[in-house]
Amino acid sequence: IQKHAEKNGFSVVREYCGHGIGKVFHEEPQVLHYGRAGTGIELKEGMIFTIEPMINQGRPETRLLGDGWTAITKDRKLSAQWEHTVLV
Repeated sequence: IQKHAEKNGFSVVREYCGHGIGKVFHEEPQVLHYGRAGTGIELKEGMIFTIEPMINQGRPETRLLGDGWTAITKDRKLSAQWEHTVLV
């Protein structure tokens, strides 16, 4: 995700990540949307996890608004977020 985003002039937010999903809604493993190839989690049959990157038009830094839920980019540029659940 990072390679594709940055190749096209965008950035990937670091503060948020995908996650395992099963008996508990948010569980291990954490699924990062950035990093070096070959250093992430090992995918195993039966794993269920989310991929939910935030891709920013500007810099990757975000801040949380006073409602404790809404995240915006620090540089006030546009951002897009989506989520998919994957079963290996």
